[in-house]
Amino acid sequence: MSAPIVRWAVRLAAAAETDYAEIVRWTAQQFGPRQARTYAATLDAALAALIKGPGVAGARRRSDIGPDLWSLHVARQRRTGRHVVIFRAPDGAAVVEVLRVLHDAMDLPRHLPAQGDMPEGGSPAGGAK
Repeated sequence: MSAPIVRWAVRLAAAAETDYAEIVRWTAQQFGPRQARTYAATLDAALAALIKGPGVAGARRRSDIGPDLWSLHVARQRRTGRHVVIFRAPDGAAVVEVLRVLHDAMDLPRHLPAQGDMPEGGSPAGGAK
């Protein structure tokens, strides 16, 4: 018998919700509403994949930017994109906490809160739309 499939809860910090909204707004201004909807779907697909937890294909542990941090690039499964979802997944919690959605060319540590300032809670994924 196979092990049960665990679905992780995905929560977005306020900063991640703001990032999402700003990315979609900027995309609409630069490339039009149709492309903004397409890119929003790309972002949504990456966020939805996190229900598999940090073991989702493409997720990388990112001890180079902070303890207990992970990243998932949105360019996956034949989708294109230039953003990275930065998240943490506390041991034993089955919760993915999305901290930021940042452009992949950014200096990631500069845009993350200090370890003691990491947000608690957040809204369920999908609340940003």
